Amino acid sequence: MQHIQKTLLAVWGFCVLGLLLPYNSFAQKITRLEPANWWVGMQLNEIELLIYGEKIGHLSASINHPHVALKQTKQVPNQNYLFVTIQISPQAQAGTVQIELKEGSKTVLKQPFQLLERERGRANLQGFTSADAMYMITPDRFVNGDASNDVVADYLENKIDRKNIGGRHGGDIQGIRQSLDYIKNLGATAVWINPLLENNAKEYSYHGYAITDFYKTDKRYGTNESYRAMVQEAQSKGLKVIADMVTNHIGLEHWWMKDLPTTDWLNQWKNFTETNHRKTVFLDPHATEYDKKVLTDGWFVPSMPDLNQRNASLANYLIQNTIWWIEYAGLNGIRLDTYPYPDKDFMSRWAKAVMTEYPQFNIVGEEWFHLPTITSYWQQGKKNPDGYNSNLKTVMDFPLQEALVKSLNGKKTWTSSWFETYYSLSQDFLYADIHNILIFPDNHDMSRIYTQLNEDFGNWKLAMTLYMTMRGIPCVYYGTELLFTNPNTTDHGVIRADFLGGFQGDAANAFTGAGLTAQQKEATEYLRKLLKWRQKAPEVHTGKLIHFSPDANDVYVYFRLNEQRKTMIILNKNKEAITLNLEKYREILGNAQVGIEVLSNTTLELKENLVLTPQTGLIIEIK
Repeated sequence: MQHIQKTLLAVWGFCVLGLLLPYNSFAQKITRLEPANWWVGMQLNEIELLIYGEKIGHLSASINHPHVALKQTKQVPNQNYLFVTIQISPQAQAGTVQIELKEGSKTVLKQPFQLLERERGRANLQGFTSADAMYMITPDRFVNGDASNDVVADYLENKIDRKNIGGRHGGDIQGIRQSLDYIKNLGATAVWINPLLENNAKEYSYHGYAITDFYKTDKRYGTNESYRAMVQEAQSKGLKVIADMVTNHIGLEHWWMKDLPTTDWLNQWKNFTETNHRKTVFLDPHATEYDKKVLTDGWFVPSMPDLNQRNASLANYLIQNTIWWIEYAGLNGIRLDTYPYPDKDFMSRWAKAVMTEYPQFNIVGEEWFHLPTITSYWQQGKKNPDGYNSNLKTVMDFPLQEALVKSLNGKKTWTSSWFETYYSLSQDFLYADIHNILIFPDNHDMSRIYTQLNEDFGNWKLAMTLYMTMRGIPCVYYGTELLFTNPNTTDHGVIRADFLGGFQGDAANAFTGAGLTAQQKEATEYLRKLLKWRQKAPEVHTGKLIHFSPDANDVYVYFRLNEQRKTMIILNKNKEAITLNLEKYREILGNAQVGIEVLSNTTLELKENLVLTPQTGLIIEIK
């Protein structure tokens, strides 16, 4: 990392040296204006424009417009940057605002800034809710729908290589568009897409989390226009779109890195300092300020410079960029990467700005920790000891994911192997809103659930049954329906394997069923039944969850119910048939004697006992 720090110092030294040169040493021109446009009628109507060009930093700005006022011209030591704050009045109409940059009284540059009309319905964009089920995609590994962007000459990693598990494989936006019917027919109602923005790195650029341009879709995926068209097409089919966003870090090849706006734009250290990942520090009464600083200011890896959101202009930039993409593309939600790692006060401000602009929107933040005490800290409305309110609506339930895997892999004891799951759910009192919790069997950063369950198909079915009947918002990673695995490795390139049938020459095809094993077909149909049923089960969306303490019979029983509907879920992980006495469940069953089992569409008598076949998940609608 020392060579990276030397590079940063050299870059900054060059910038400072540039300050000493005469202003007219280079022709003045603007090469970047970010954002390049805004919209009339927005709640966020005070915008700080980042203007970039050689030797423009000493200039002053001027605007002559009846409904757009110049609030501030901010100069920074790097003379290639100028920050101009404008205020757009509610009376402003769509059109062009002329920004004049002056040297003294002389206008030396003119920069048009576009004000656009908002598209119908933008202020009321509907976010994802507990009535939704997400399908998560890593776009490079999903479907290659456009061969014309397989080779992009002006990128550092400029061609596909499917033999390289860490390389580009060619999936793109057009591939997602072609697959929307498949996703809808599977029963999902929303699509979460890993980042589509430019990641112009020399290698390992496919994952999307090392952004090099916050306002540009990666050419290997498509264009800003094709991104927006994909969102519109998804919504026309009844699918919401959730974008994966990053505010904590950038890629080392981001254009800022060649000419930093300020010395404190990044969190910089004398030597490379990696984040300590100690996410307990915000609640730990014994934590040091040093440990807190290393968590938030440390870098993930040397190739991902850590952003300093305490810099006011950078904070404005990130908030505006998020709102720009929501407004431009018409997104339904955001999954925010590495939520606890940026400055937490900034994150609260960021989330509040988004939710103020779009009150029906939703954001889920990634907090990867195994204890609900830590995860729940980040959900809005939580009464935290330090008074912190994140303004974040939804959090991710990593604790339940870990607990369920332990339960399903655990051996029968004198109590029950289900207690890991039972105890995890018993801590739901820690959350401010149990319906706004994202639940998932796996994701792009962990081993595939089928691998975690040691490729036990019966336990896989039990896991899917639980996730589709549990409180919260379920999310399925692409390929889960096909029993994707990553045996003997945790390499992310293997975990994010190519979707079957998404690439020319694939022997198996999930879209047509050709080449799939009988078990893959069975798994897909099993998940489809669950997802389709869940769409029409309001008691699962927002109803109560009441679970019974599991005992030595190793069966976990819980109910989902509202005033109109009552559903009983029975999860039997035993590998032999057992008889379940129903007496203790009468507290919720009442006098009901009959139920319809959803997956088999059979009528069951609910009298004294119920015979359970091995490794069976039952969903029984009580009549």
